[in-house]
Amino acid sequence: MTIESIVAAARHSRDWEPLVNLVPYARFLGVRLDIRGDQFGACMPFDKKLIGNPALPALHGGAIGGFLECAGLFYLLWDMDSADLPKTINFTFEYLRSGRPVDTYAQVFMVKQGRRVAHLRVEAWQSSPDKPIAIGHGNFMLKPVDEPQPSKP
Repeated sequence: MTIESIVAAARHSRDWEPLVNLVPYARFLGVRLDIRGDQFGACMPFDKKLIGNPALPALHGGAIGGFLECAGLFYLLWDMDSADLPKTINFTFEYLRSGRPVDTYAQVFMVKQGRRVAHLRVEAWQSSPDKPIAIGHGNFMLKPVDEPQPSKP
């Protein structure tokens, strides 16, 4: 099965789990997509393997950051008509609070979308969307840039 056919099947059936399972880190994090009508949401269920500081305990920053980036990627696949897998250009994180050992949720906001690049803001929260634990800002390439052909002498 190709990625295009998996994306098409997910859009038709509204079951995004096969697509999530194609991304190894998303599968490791246990990412689940919660799509209701035109509302996109993502969840990273708590698992002991995600603890970075057992003294607090607090979630590992890499798990939170990876979850934010995965949520952005899946949002683009859900939102766009294209079946092309977006490519991350860059992604930055702002950690605002310690992630507690509970489920973490994400909501994605499209800042700007062009023909080839999309700019997203992704907010991760646990107890309330008004109290994010981290915010990510990402730029994604929507279509591969055509390489210019070298001119022939």
